[in-house]
Amino acid sequence: MNQLKALDYTAIVLYMIMMSGIGIFLGRFVKNINDYFKGGSGVSWVAGGISNFMTKFSTFIFVAYAGIAYSDGLVAITVIWSTVFPSLIAIGFFAKRWKRAGIMSPVEFLETRYNAPIRQLFSWSGVAFKLLDDMIKLYSIGLFITAASGMPFETAVIGCGIVVTLYTVVGGFWAVIVTDVVQFVILFFATLILVPLAYNAAGGLENMQAVIPQNMTWFNGKKGIPIWLVTYYILLIIRYLGNWTFIQRFYSAKTETDGQKLAGLSAVFFFIFPIIFLFPPLAARVILPNLANPEMAYVSLCVKLLPSGIMGLMMAAMFAATMSVLSAEYNVTASVLTRDIYQRVFRPNASGKESLLVGRLMTLLVGGIVTVGALFVAGFGGAFEANKLLAGIFAVPMIVPVIVGVLMAKPQPWGALVTLFGGVALGFVLHVFFVKTDAFNLAGPGVIDEVRWAIATLVEIGFCFSVFILSGYFKSADSAYNKRVAAFFHKLTVPFVPVQESKNDDAFADAIKLMYGIAFGLTGLMFVIMGFPSRAMLSGQLALGAGSVCLALSAFLWYKARKAAALLKEEVPTATTVH
Repeated sequence: MNQLKALDYTAIVLYMIMMSGIGIFLGRFVKNINDYFKGGSGVSWVAGGISNFMTKFSTFIFVAYAGIAYSDGLVAITVIWSTVFPSLIAIGFFAKRWKRAGIMSPVEFLETRYNAPIRQLFSWSGVAFKLLDDMIKLYSIGLFITAASGMPFETAVIGCGIVVTLYTVVGGFWAVIVTDVVQFVILFFATLILVPLAYNAAGGLENMQAVIPQNMTWFNGKKGIPIWLVTYYILLIIRYLGNWTFIQRFYSAKTETDGQKLAGLSAVFFFIFPIIFLFPPLAARVILPNLANPEMAYVSLCVKLLPSGIMGLMMAAMFAATMSVLSAEYNVTASVLTRDIYQRVFRPNASGKESLLVGRLMTLLVGGIVTVGALFVAGFGGAFEANKLLAGIFAVPMIVPVIVGVLMAKPQPWGALVTLFGGVALGFVLHVFFVKTDAFNLAGPGVIDEVRWAIATLVEIGFCFSVFILSGYFKSADSAYNKRVAAFFHKLTVPFVPVQESKNDDAFADAIKLMYGIAFGLTGLMFVIMGFPSRAMLSGQLALGAGSVCLALSAFLWYKARKAAALLKEEVPTATTVH
């Protein structure tokens, strides 16, 4: 569609170098497996909230949701606002429980809650699902970059795959958190530049209302059908609550209250930022009314409105959107491979040094498999068909025993098994014989695909919840199991007491502030350098403004870090001689 210029490639290369540098720097502070997989339980609620937001937004929002915004309008925002509710629910029901569980992986508790075989079953199946899901995400960024720039698909996939694997392997969970925050800033400012450009090009809201009145309503099109919308909200709430990276944010928080705060901050972001992200493709319907493929609305608008340099910043933002998701997925998947499979099955007495090495090797393995696999996703019918197939069949049966199992003590291990196997089998049958073809004409004539999908999904959800909860009416005769479960749920009622921070913790916090200061400074310079050639245009002026804000924030964080380090140095007692 378009060829990137040298200035655009410079922006992308600078971005990749910065992400790699952050991972290498933070690798110095990873001393054990607890640091590597949960940041030593020292993640602030602000960083955790930003990371939780970033790990849920890949390029899908700029492709799939952008396609909905272009075709049907504001209903795309209505659909994506479903992401607000999992965080709100987590505040009341999950944030404290995950922190009190005292876990280092999202499935570790399953052995205590059910038994060892179920822990292994959900570990292996969960890892397989994650690998396939991540291949689709990486494939998506490859398609997006190729369509926007003409960069070879393989180059985009392999380049992104190598960089995200590198900084995650070296820096672990802290690299995930810090890069998420930096990438959030890049993504926010890059997309914010496009909003006023799209607004002006579309002639403002009044002209949009006149030209595309049906698209300026909140329930337009097939995605606005009530049964589809309700079903999508329910499904997404379940998927987010059971997402491993979502769970990880809560057991990695400093305190229970921090966990609730980060959930609240995430909810605010999930509500506000879709408006910013999806306004450009909404306006694109006026600016570019005859696009053959609605999912290319964001790409096409960028190509039309952004000059060289700024286009490179947008490409960096697209990389940021997916790399945040992938780095988090790699880390949490490696935690399951290390903690729940390697340590539990093969090396229960592994030393801390060995476990950390294995954790890094597992991250490398995950990144390698995903990068190679992403090159072949097209053979499964493309990104979105593959994602819909995976989610429709596997997601709910795998998640229900996890999220309901931490809320209710009565459901039995066999209920988890029947939910998983029965739910997957039912999902497969419904997808093949009802959603895709309605081979037996069960829905009747004239029922559109969206309604069939909603009916099938509700049936599968109802089956999984019913089977699992009903298993709780059959009390187990295994006294050891009953005692273990009772002890586990008692543990979930006991408030978590944080360990008092040491001087080393304070020094690390100062190092993180310094890292943020450097990263924001480099980000600001990148925006200034890329925007300067276009300084006579609105896009260039906005880029210069964004760069100035980043540089000011960098200076503030640098000052705070140096001041805190000086105070810490003064507090260290000097040695005295006693006579």
